[in-house]
Amino acid sequence: MKRFLIPVGVAFSALLLFVYANSASIINKTNAILCDLHLIPTPEQLFFAEEAVPLHIVDVKERLDRELLVNTYWQSNTFLFIKRAHKYFPVIEPILKKNGVPDEFKYVAVIESGLTNAISPAGARGFWQFMPETAKEYGLEVSATVDERYHLEKATEAACRYFIAAKNRLGSWSLAAASYNVGIKSVATRLEEQQVNNYYDLLLPEETARYVFRIIAVKEILENPVKYGFIVNQQDMYKLIHTKKTAVDTSVGNLALLAKSLGINYKILKIHNPWLREKNLENKGNKVYILEIPLEGY
Repeated sequence: MKRFLIPVGVAFSALLLFVYANSASIINKTNAILCDLHLIPTPEQLFFAEEAVPLHIVDVKERLDRELLVNTYWQSNTFLFIKRAHKYFPVIEPILKKNGVPDEFKYVAVIESGLTNAISPAGARGFWQFMPETAKEYGLEVSATVDERYHLEKATEAACRYFIAAKNRLGSWSLAAASYNVGIKSVATRLEEQQVNNYYDLLLPEETARYVFRIIAVKEILENPVKYGFIVNQQDMYKLIHTKKTAVDTSVGNLALLAKSLGINYKILKIHNPWLREKNLENKGNKVYILEIPLEGY
C-alpha cells in the first residue's frame, strides 16, 4: 500500500489559512455589532431646576450632546451610577428637599465622586468633594480623628448651605451649580466682566463649561435608563443597609475594641462610619457623635 505524505510546510500553511479565515470571520462579526451602534437624538426640551435649557442655541445643544454620548457609551461607569443611586439617593433626596434645594442637585454628587467617598489629588474628600477649608466654612468638622466630609448626611447638609448661598449671590440654580466647580467669587467676577446673567451665555474654563451639562446629561440618563440602553434588574441594585444609632460622648482609645463591644468588627464600624479617620477618637470636649451600627446583613 502506498503512503502519501503531506509536506510539513504545506500543512502549516493550510493551518495558517484556516486560522486566518476564522479570525476574519470573528472580526467581521465584531464589526457588524459595532456598526449596529446608533445615536440617540438629543431631547427637544430639558430643564435644570425648572430652568429651561436653551437647546435652540447651537453650542448649548452640542455641549449637551457631548455629555450624553460620553455617559451613554461609558457603560460600566454609568451602570455603577445607576446601582449606587438606588442605594444613596434615598439618603440625599430628603435632605435636599428639607433645605429647599432642587432635587437635581443630587446629580452633583454623582459627577463629583461617582457616589463614593472619593479622594482627589487636590485634597477634596467625600461624596461632595469638599476641600478642608470650605468644609469647615459650611459647618463640617475636619480634625485629626474626625472628618465629616465622609459623613454623607452632614456633608449633604453642608452642600445645601453652599448651594443656597450660591443661588442667593448669583441669582440662578444653574449658576449655583457651576460655582460648585469653580467657586462663587469666580463665577460672580466672570458675570460682571462679560456682562451676562446666566450660565448658558457665560464663557468659562473647559471643566466648568462642561459641568452643568454633565449634571443634566447624567440626570437625563438615570431618569430614563432604558431609553439609553441601560437595563438593570431590581435585584442587581445596591441596597442601603439599615442601621441603629449609638451615641458616643467621650474619647475612644481603641475603636476595634469599641466595635467588638457593639457586636461588629472594626472593618464594619469604619464602613458605616467612614468619618472616623483613625484607630481612635479624640473627644476632649465631650461632643456627642452618632455611630451607625448595621442591624443585619453587613
